[in-house]
Formats: sequence, structure tokens, C-alpha cells
Amino acid sequence: MNKTDTTRVTTKPGSTSPRSDTDWARLDAVTDEEVVAAALSDPDAQPLTPAQLSGMRRVSRVKVLRQRLGMTQMQFAEAFHLPITTLRDWEQRRSTPDAPARALLLAIERDPEVMRRLLAEGIA
Repeated sequence: MNKTDTTRVTTKPGSTSPRSDTDWARLDAVTDEEVVAAALSDPDAQPLTPAQLSGMRRVSRVKVLRQRLGMTQMQFAEAFHLPITTLRDWEQRRSTPDAPARALLLAIERDPEVMRRLLAEGIA
């Protein structure tokens, strides 16, 4: 999903959410079997075959982490003092992070703000 085909609704604390045309009671009443049948009836959303699934590549955990933080490659690399080329190689699976890099990425994943602050303070 990219930012151009999503709608972001911003509300202030205490304000009500915008009204929706969704019939939530009707959706709650639908059974799992009805959901599966409806999904299978959509010609544009057919399940993938085992052959199709085997040909797909997983997204790199580094890329998932960076996207979850809402950062560009350049922002992530600068914030966590990583060479941009190394980050790109990890994301494109041309190379994998070594043990110290994996430890840094795990720390970033667990508490990105603390790591950002620590790295900002550590460089003088």
C-alpha cells in the first residue's frame, strides 16, 4: 500500500469520528463460511496456487521495520547511522545483516525512539 491510495482521517482528542456508511451490524452477522464464499466468488481476488505462492519472495524484515516507522531509506540510515548502500542491500536481500547489525536492528525494533536518542547523543 502506498500513501497515494489511502485516506487518512485526523481527529482531535474528544471529537467524534466521521460518519460511515458501513452497516457494522450486518457485517457482524456474516458467518465465516459466507465470508469465504463471497471472497471466492470475486474473480479478481482468487486464492493463490501453491506454485504461485512458492514463487513469491518475502519482504525483508529490515524494510518492514523501516516502513512501520514511516521512514524513507535515507531517513532510517541517517537516524541509525547506517550506510545507505548497506540498508539497500539488506532490503533487496543482496546481503544480510551480521550479528552486531541484527542486534542493532532488534534494539531499534523494540524501542526506536530510545535508540534514536542514544545514537544522537553518542555522536559528538
